[in-house]
Amino acid sequence: MTVRVELGERSYDIAIEAGSLDRAGELLRPFAARGRFVIITDEHLVPNQLLRLEGSLQAAGVSTEVEILPAGEATKSWAQLERLTDALLDRGVERSDTLIALGGGVIGDLVGFAASILKRGCRFVQIPTSLLAQVDSSVGGKTAINSRAGKNLIGAFHQPVHVLIDPTTLDTLPPRELRAGYAEVVKYGLIDDPAFFAWCEANAARLFAGHPAARIEAIRTSVAAKARIVGEDERETSGRRALLNLGHTFGHALEAETGFSDRLLHGEAVAAGMALAFRFSAAQGLCPAEDAARVSAHLNAVGLPSTLQAAHVDASGATLVGHMMHDKKMAAGRLPFLLAHGIGRTFVDGAVDLAAVQRFLDSERG
Repeated sequence: MTVRVELGERSYDIAIEAGSLDRAGELLRPFAARGRFVIITDEHLVPNQLLRLEGSLQAAGVSTEVEILPAGEATKSWAQLERLTDALLDRGVERSDTLIALGGGVIGDLVGFAASILKRGCRFVQIPTSLLAQVDSSVGGKTAINSRAGKNLIGAFHQPVHVLIDPTTLDTLPPRELRAGYAEVVKYGLIDDPAFFAWCEANAARLFAGHPAARIEAIRTSVAAKARIVGEDERETSGRRALLNLGHTFGHALEAETGFSDRLLHGEAVAAGMALAFRFSAAQGLCPAEDAARVSAHLNAVGLPSTLQAAHVDASGATLVGHMMHDKKMAAGRLPFLLAHGIGRTFVDGAVDLAAVQRFLDSERG
């Protein structure tokens, strides 16, 4: 099935098909009509997904080269961006060539940013191999690297020309990575689709067990929701796209506190951040307490953290709010928060008292 991201001359398709990685040569050949492909991936994907993609492209007679980067969040850095762009320039990459980001969110973000700046803009294709990347980061054109000050603070909006999603790549994903990606699936239900959140509650076990129909439905619903929101607000200027940041303000602070490391994966931080956002909303009298409890209960049921303790964070409220002050959404000294009136009723609050947030986080420490 295909989901269209409508952005005028920058519009593109998201193709969702089991086994499509093995047909990538046939499906992607039009994007190499004027040049070659350069695949950028990480070392963890070499034994399986890279071999499938390379074999398919070579069988289709498409000129292909490969760059392999280290795996992990630390790859989203100035050092690896410099290494990648220098390597691409050494290969003589031209604007008629197409970069392929094969991997999870780290590879997609880094390659997308490199494509945005290399020779003032190159084409790139996203082939996300993690659930998190398939349902969130591969769609919408947000590209970035991390800095000492925080996560995703250096980047650009640069849309891919195509997104190819093969759910079979999830078969080799470690269970922890699969759970982390699932947090972004749940997010779409919590934003504005309570029926989808109920679907998640009923079908999460099937998704984790590898049921093909459940995985495809979760991916399709998620990318359709994101494509719709991105089409309405590509650069987060009207506030509509900001809804996609549910859980991220709290979550990025948790990631900063844990050093953007494997101690707390991005999806795990988002899960805890969504639970915190709902409990803070309830504490402020904005959201029914039973809705906040329902969110936490579902996250706990699938093995995702919903508390500071479960996220292995014991920092003070002041420390966590300090991390939030580096958030890229800061404007005129104010930090907008994604809060909720209930499940499926998320909204942007631009007037949150950070002192109240600090007191709430201190109370969450127990």
